[in-house]
Amino acid sequence: MKRAVAGAALVWGVTLGAMAQGAPPQNHLMPQPAELRSTQGSLPLSASFQVATPVFHDDRLDRAIARTLTHLEATTAQPLRTEIGRGAAGATLRVEVQGAGDAVPSYGEDESYTLDVTATQAELAAKTVVGAIRGLATLEQLLERTPTGYAWPAVHIADEPRYHWRGLLIDCGRHFEPVPVIERTLDAMAAVKLNVFHWHLTEDQGFRIESKLYPKLTALGSDGEFYTQEQARAIVAYARDRGIRVVPEFDIPGHSRSWFVGYPELASGPGPYTIRRDFGIEDAAMDPTRESTYVFLDRFIGEMTTIFPDAYLHIGGDESNGKSWKANSQIVAFMKAHNLADTGALQAYFNQRVLKLLQKHNRQMVGWDEVLNPALPKDVVVQSWRGAQALTQSAQGGYRGILSQPYYLDGMKSAKEHYLADIVPPDSPLTAEQRQLILGGEICMWGEQLNQATIDSRIWPRAAAIAERFWSPATVNNVDDMYRRLAVVSLQLEQLGLTHLSHQEVALRGLAGSQDVRPLAFLASVTEPVSFGERYRQQHTSQLTPLTNFVDAIRPDPPSRHESNMLTHHYLAKPGVENPAYGALVSFYQRCLQQSPAVDEAVRAVPQLQGVQPRAEQLPVLAGIALAALQYTAHGTHAPAGWKQQSLATLQAAEAPAGIVRFTFLAPLRELVQAVAE
Repeated sequence: MKRAVAGAALVWGVTLGAMAQGAPPQNHLMPQPAELRSTQGSLPLSASFQVATPVFHDDRLDRAIARTLTHLEATTAQPLRTEIGRGAAGATLRVEVQGAGDAVPSYGEDESYTLDVTATQAELAAKTVVGAIRGLATLEQLLERTPTGYAWPAVHIADEPRYHWRGLLIDCGRHFEPVPVIERTLDAMAAVKLNVFHWHLTEDQGFRIESKLYPKLTALGSDGEFYTQEQARAIVAYARDRGIRVVPEFDIPGHSRSWFVGYPELASGPGPYTIRRDFGIEDAAMDPTRESTYVFLDRFIGEMTTIFPDAYLHIGGDESNGKSWKANSQIVAFMKAHNLADTGALQAYFNQRVLKLLQKHNRQMVGWDEVLNPALPKDVVVQSWRGAQALTQSAQGGYRGILSQPYYLDGMKSAKEHYLADIVPPDSPLTAEQRQLILGGEICMWGEQLNQATIDSRIWPRAAAIAERFWSPATVNNVDDMYRRLAVVSLQLEQLGLTHLSHQEVALRGLAGSQDVRPLAFLASVTEPVSFGERYRQQHTSQLTPLTNFVDAIRPDPPSRHESNMLTHHYLAKPGVENPAYGALVSFYQRCLQQSPAVDEAVRAVPQLQGVQPRAEQLPVLAGIALAALQYTAHGTHAPAGWKQQSLATLQAAEAPAGIVRFTFLAPLRELVQAVAE
């Protein structure tokens, strides 16, 4: 096995590996380890597989090993129900751990491990149980199918993360996500070595965590959809078992309308308040001038710390526009009396008061960019949704920071775009000391336009590519190889219980009312959802919008997006019929032509798909342009005068909004047309 240097993804029946010298690489690990060295031989997996923990073990380590055995059984269909022994003699896998590690998973805990596989034994060594959990995840990914069964290639791996804060935010405020969704998400996070579950629990559209001190928060502010304290504690324990921290977010002073439904005395305005159904910036905000607000928050925070043991607690702090404060004469008078020049200064005052409450309860504050203020103490962590420049400014100001803006999954960007966005790029102006203030990054999955059925396809597998960016060295950045490995990891993730692949066919069957959804599946394979913002502009989505349309069935960044780009670039590097990419492209666009009548018929038969009709009509036209461009460029012939201009105009028309979906191949098709001579 060797580290990959070129892509070898399967593309419409043709591998680019066949275009390059040598066999496709077999390294499918994601994230890539810090150090990976191949040696000779392999270790077969057989029914006699035995595990030993000769140095240290505890219940958490035993459960982690048991999960790995279960996953290996599912992959191989071999029974591996074996006792975990303490002696090392004869063990196939030795797991040597020095100690338990932190009782509560913490920032900076040692996650390093080494893994050595020979023809006779595998040895996993780690200082902590969390390090062993990371190594077991690598061991699972490393297993390969061979002509005679399954085996691990002989390797030496020495691995540790590049960043200690590698998070995934899930917004459960706008659309509630049931416990099984959270659990399978945690399983997937552990598989790709993400270690912080940022649980966004309160929003204008819903208050999602039970408070026994303030029961009306969920009784009136949740539509009955919330997590009991017992469920939340169970999720924290579930995450801990997988080496994942749980950081809760209670968004204040804005994004807090659901608080006011049951407790209007917290608000700056008179009310009455109801749960908000639409989305966007909310004017209503907490009253930062009343002492009763801080008494309420003090008791609430104290209660939440009995559920969430992590050292960090997120207060939100974003998008509080100050309108309700300016409209309240008592608040305006308070600002004048305390020399607070504007609502930004008033929010800084509020944040300082809340910070003291968090410190009282032994918690460190995390907040979005808007909390940053010259009066803010330096021990607050700033999470940047405004981008790398805002993160740089906070670090230059002496604040610890987390970057999120390039990793917003609701933007429906490709895995490539997320993958190439580094937390601290090489040209960053930060000094070495300031770089130490960057804790890591977080993927954000905001919940306006997803539900429990669609959430997996919106997060995975793209989040696995970002997880590699957070874990692996910065030099691991080959996009083609990332996609090759991502295709493998995506299947492994679905084996863990995710539905990001299977959901599409289920949803298409629901739309078509038929088991034969092949035409719709083909259209789905060459389209993807538009961004959150564009969908909102076209559809005006709200919490009540049904999420069962074609756009909800398809997934962002399907394989055709990268594959069409990759093949086109390979072809244009040396146009001609002898280029293997030529045949793959011709085959694909011919299939578009062949499938178009059935696609058009299937779309016309379903009332919910009428908005997608323009895409069905554009598909054969675009395919015809592509095939013509391939013929002109392959044979070095000139197109008729005006052909290129007319074709580019057709492509531009296909980029216009329609059906809340977009074609995946327009950008490389444009390059193909531009390469035609007239």
